[in-house]
Amino acid sequence: MKKSIVLSAGSAVAASALMALFGTGVAAADDYAGQTYADASSAASDAGLSVVVASRVGDKLSQDDCLVTRSQTAPFADADDGAHVDGQVQFYLNCNGGYATANNPGASLASPEGREAKAAADQAAAEEEAQLAEVSTPGA
Repeated sequence: MKKSIVLSAGSAVAASALMALFGTGVAAADDYAGQTYADASSAASDAGLSVVVASRVGDKLSQDDCLVTRSQTAPFADADDGAHVDGQVQFYLNCNGGYATANNPGASLASPEGREAKAAADQAAAEEEAQLAEVSTPGA
């Protein structure tokens, strides 16, 4: 009994020491993920950061309409020469389109971004159809 208490206490002390030494690995939220490049770059500029596009996937959208999938805020080392970089944010962009279909890449309809894009596209299509029906209906 005495040995198990000592071993348990020793394990707890060792775990505490490792957490203090290496940290607990708490993740921080990404302030820009899910926004369009236009909105995210405006917010980053307002925060005093210069924006760099680190990666871009797809070519269906203009850059301002691309979605930021993740960002990385300085400080970090420059990829070219290893120099310290400060005051900068890197954006990783998805320019495939609003949502995935059988023929076009994009965000999955299982994701919040995909569902939101699909709902917006459905709304726009319904409004366009209503306008066409109004114009093409004689005597209305």
